[in-house]
Amino acid sequence: MMSRGTVLAVDDDPEVLEALADTLGLLGYEVWQALDGETALMLARERQPDVILLDVQMPGMDGYEVCRRLKATEEAQLIPVVFLTGRKGREDRIKGLDAGATDFLSKPCDLTDLEVRVRNLVGFRRLTQDLDSAERILFSIARTIEARDESTGEHCDRLARAAVELGRHLDLDDDSLQTLRRAGYLHDIGKIGIPDAVLLKQGPLTESEWSIMRGHVEIGVDICSPLRTLRPVLPIIRHHHEKLDGTGYPDGLAGNEIPHLARVFQVVDIFDALTNERCYREALPVAEALEILRAETFERGWWDPRAVESLAALVEQGGLGCGPA
Repeated sequence: MMSRGTVLAVDDDPEVLEALADTLGLLGYEVWQALDGETALMLARERQPDVILLDVQMPGMDGYEVCRRLKATEEAQLIPVVFLTGRKGREDRIKGLDAGATDFLSKPCDLTDLEVRVRNLVGFRRLTQDLDSAERILFSIARTIEARDESTGEHCDRLARAAVELGRHLDLDDDSLQTLRRAGYLHDIGKIGIPDAVLLKQGPLTESEWSIMRGHVEIGVDICSPLRTLRPVLPIIRHHHEKLDGTGYPDGLAGNEIPHLARVFQVVDIFDALTNERCYREALPVAEALEILRAETFERGWWDPRAVESLAALVEQGGLGCGPA
């Protein structure tokens, strides 16, 4: 059987390593093991795994230092690193992000969560391997931004899959599907310029804070526009918060002034946000989320009716790669 991907597992506990290897091996992944940081660094450079699962608390060189050294090497700097940790404090998460972590898993690992994270990151790694170095760096930054906010979960991975699925349902061409997939990861990259006090605020934003938050779309365009291959994604980055009645931002576009792919992408983005927990509210049931989308479409005139009805049809058929995590 062909390997679904390669994983380097790093932990000073042999039983933990064996458990990870057994679990991921049954799922079709090839797993390499390292009991210490030096071995991990050597294997990462030589074998170029798709994903690294890295324990934080190890004797000698801890996980933070291993991650920092990985990110300082050309061979391994763009390999996704998932920290395995029993620590759940915000300071520990920030320390991990500063070291270069892509994601976090609590120990002991929930097996479903482990499978989803590894599958998503292997897919992400394969997606970025065909890009040039500047593009790969931007995609890695986008994943790091998502990791800043624990409440968004696997938002970008879900959007990338779901936007492509909806695009296929709408008979879009391959170039459009590729653009939608890339938008799943890059649409909110401008949030790197939004202060945590605004981005992660618990509760409603003030008008001045909303003004700051709305600026993320223009920051995102500024970040991605120098790269020619990402230019098809720019209209989605800039306009996925517009509304058909002209009340959206940043340009107040109305109707068909809003680029078609932005209109397709935004309904997936909204549905995913409604059906997954956020710091300011609980996840809504799928039926209620669809009811809200339809009301905002046919009563308020905000969203593209064809895109919304196509999304609803996919959801009701049991498809669409987003929704409740």
